[in-house]
Amino acid sequence: MTETAQQTQQTQQTQQTQRTWQGPSAPERLGILRRARSIAIVGASANPARASYFVATYLLSSSPYDVYFVNPRAETILGRPAYDSLADLPVVPDLVDVFRKDADLPGVAQEAVDAGAAALWLQLGSWNEEAAALAEGAGLDVVMDRCVKIEHARFHGGLHLAGFNTGEISSKKQRVSGRR
Repeated sequence: MTETAQQTQQTQQTQQTQRTWQGPSAPERLGILRRARSIAIVGASANPARASYFVATYLLSSSPYDVYFVNPRAETILGRPAYDSLADLPVVPDLVDVFRKDADLPGVAQEAVDAGAAALWLQLGSWNEEAAALAEGAGLDVVMDRCVKIEHARFHGGLHLAGFNTGEISSKKQRVSGRR
């Protein structure tokens, strides 16, 4: 490959990874979560090894939301019905939480708009400015590259369960079982 071709390729890669969209602040994300009453998880999985399963179990057990699952390849997830699309849900979801590959995100954003959702939330590692522009253009709040579970737990004091935010700052090792 010539030097010019390498520079062109590097420039294209930089442009693809450069982020220009500015997401909502922490107080704005808290507001989005507080306004939501129902969450549809698009790309939900019945596989316990998947992040969407972990998020779903947390939302069902530790949050006030009505949770709906969207996965055309599943009949049920965690004992609840799985729907083929957002349009098939029995309610208009307030928040659409997305676990899908990058190429699918603009289509899911359009589905969220068409369904009348108030917010589009793309999980950790998901960033698609086309999807964000589409959703924001239709009046939806958009969050990208953030986890609903982590944000909800953070705002509601639940991160201490995983060892975070214990309220104690110390450089001393903790004693285990009375040992010194």
